[in-house]
Amino acid sequence: MNKRLYVGNLEYSTTDKELEELFSSEGKVTYAKVIRSLDGRSKGFGFVEMETDEEATKAMEKFNQSDFKDRKLLVNEARPQENRSFSGNRRSGNYRNTPKDDLNYKLRKLRKRFR
Repeated sequence: MNKRLYVGNLEYSTTDKELEELFSSEGKVTYAKVIRSLDGRSKGFGFVEMETDEEATKAMEKFNQSDFKDRKLLVNEARPQENRSFSGNRRSGNYRNTPKDDLNYKLRKLRKRFR
């Protein structure tokens, strides 16, 4: 079964191909991805999936705290993404959780008064 690894502290110019090439020295890489923001810039971390658990363990041991592009990598077993819950209902201008001292909140209240 494939094991996914988290790779942190990547240089922002690192590409998916470079990440795959780095980890391929320890075994078959089935997936390598540098995570990017919506504007296309790297977030400085990525994920690599190795074909076997043994290869993933070897890669973790070899690359954790190793230098890559003048930065010390952080390599751990990836954890499942946690569900994110957002408090408050932000649809159609419903701002129930807005603090009362917020300037935008006060302006909205004034506008409602003069409609």
